[in-house]
Amino acid sequence: MNERIPSLGLFTTRTWKAPGTPVKSATVILLIIGLAITPLFAEEPPRDLKQLLKLTPEQLQGMDVGRLNLVCTEGLHGAENLDVEQQLKTLDRWADRVRFETSRNSYRYRQRPEDFERSEAYFRMLVMITVLQRDLRVSYNPERISTPSVADLNSGAFFADSKDIFLHGLLGDKRMGTCSSIPVLYVAIGRRLGYPLYLVSAKAHFFARWESSDGKERLNIDGGARGLTTHSDDYYKSWPYPIEEKEIRDGQYLKNLATAGELAEFLVIRAGCLAVNGRVLEAREAMLQASRLAPKIQRYVAALNANNESTK
Repeated sequence: MNERIPSLGLFTTRTWKAPGTPVKSATVILLIIGLAITPLFAEEPPRDLKQLLKLTPEQLQGMDVGRLNLVCTEGLHGAENLDVEQQLKTLDRWADRVRFETSRNSYRYRQRPEDFERSEAYFRMLVMITVLQRDLRVSYNPERISTPSVADLNSGAFFADSKDIFLHGLLGDKRMGTCSSIPVLYVAIGRRLGYPLYLVSAKAHFFARWESSDGKERLNIDGGARGLTTHSDDYYKSWPYPIEEKEIRDGQYLKNLATAGELAEFLVIRAGCLAVNGRVLEAREAMLQASRLAPKIQRYVAALNANNESTK
């Protein structure tokens, strides 16, 4: 594990490593500072959940992960009167701030790349997380430090308030979230900057992954700790819950999610929030939609079957 903690300067030069964990030296990616990602979704984007759920996986591809996440909060406890478009503008502003700080501090990487694992990906993510945590005060909600299963629709307090598990909790006044929302924030901001970031599922946990198109640069970024924390895939095979090799081969975990897969995950989280607030039939509908988008993911089917039994 590598961890960088925002300090009074932009970065600290200290690195904490778990015993026996090697530091991976990464290949430098040459990116143009300020590069903006070109949206692939050319149609008028959906503004409500009904419109969103009419789309096929092919139609969803390339849609803003921030929009997907925020639209899935519709009607949830803690998301009353949420203005999705204003929330998206906040994401745009935050991305502009990260872009500015990345450009302003790029000399640090050019002069001392060894301080950043000789990886431009590492440098850029460190700037992003420093800006979000130090300057914008984004943090993990200390009352939600636990490891519930997103497939367990009775996980209680963790899912009760949508602000803890969706982006709007991070973008609001308190600016707090959990492993269900912080990695989504990293991906949403990074894609606005042209970064090759993906959302990845471990068992009951999300993390972000930087992966270059040539496969030479691959960096897992965890959202559950202060600072930039990176882990190998092997770490997530046993944390927070063990993952079987068959589950990995079947594509259930540790793979870069396509847009439809991202939406399916957000619908599962939506189902958890609905279920713990007593809206079981709506939770079942959310699980049905998740299964439609990702029919090969057995954990969705299992959760749906369990939910069916509870409604009999």
